[in-house]
Amino acid sequence: MKNFSKKWIGSTQPRKQRKYRSNAPLHIKRKLLAAHVSKALRKEINKRSMVVRKGDEVMVMRGEFRGKKGVVSDVSLRKSKIFIDSVKRKKVSGQEVMVPTDPSNIQITKLSMEDKMRRRIVGRIQKTGLAKKEK
Repeated sequence: MKNFSKKWIGSTQPRKQRKYRSNAPLHIKRKLLAAHVSKALRKEINKRSMVVRKGDEVMVMRGEFRGKKGVVSDVSLRKSKIFIDSVKRKKVSGQEVMVPTDPSNIQITKLSMEDKMRRRIVGRIQKTGLAKKEK
């Protein structure tokens, strides 16, 4: 069985890093779906990046849809992609489909706090951040 620990594989070879990311189990892939947090939100929650979830408000920072803002409507762990409601493309048939976006190309502007577990995580992060500032 492969060793999928918290530590990175350790290889500097891009092919091995790509292989690790594509063959990783879903509980590890979830952690790889993290995106940067906006500067305003960063001051609020004392965290540079967070795992993207459905309902988060994000802004596309790179690519064809740069500058577009929207809400995350779906997160695909298997494909390691995020689907944003405002990032759409028309097919030849005229049907509009959402374009899969890589989480490294987006920035979280507002967190979805509907989930009780997420509120607990953010609260824990804020407490540790306040403790560090006091020292």
